[in-house]
Amino acid sequence: ASSTFKDPYRLQHKIRISDAKGLLILPVTGEINKIFGSPDGYGGSERGITLAAAPESVVTAPSDGWVLFAGPYRSYGRVLIINAGNGYTFVLTGLQHTSVEIGQFVLAGEPVGAMGASPADGKTAENETQRLPLYLELRKDNQPIDPSPWWAKNLSEKAGG
Repeated sequence: ASSTFKDPYRLQHKIRISDAKGLLILPVTGEINKIFGSPDGYGGSERGITLAAAPESVVTAPSDGWVLFAGPYRSYGRVLIINAGNGYTFVLTGLQHTSVEIGQFVLAGEPVGAMGASPADGKTAENETQRLPLYLELRKDNQPIDPSPWWAKNLSEKAGG
């Protein structure tokens, strides 16, 4: 999947986002601990997914696109918005740092920021490394949609035969 997007000199989308279903890589290594549409605990439903990432993890662009916003926003911390084209945008929150500028074209898989450091010793009561939340929303014409069809399957998830 990643070879589809390799060419560091591109300044436009390699493929249309609508044709990239099953090809995109999650922007950070970690487990999905909240899925699109699940109860949000406040009487509504999740409008995106939340990944549990290791402290100081590098965050990458989920798709090719232009940076629409990169910076602090209200109580969301650092927010990154990427225009993936054809009315699609990715919204990422929970980053500690962003390394891109508004108007910049980024490639799928390109580093765009990082998660924060873990508090105190970084261990939970069970002596596991603490995970930090990275929230990701995919929007079509400014309406949240389920991003799960866009993610490439892990090798461990593929059916054997």
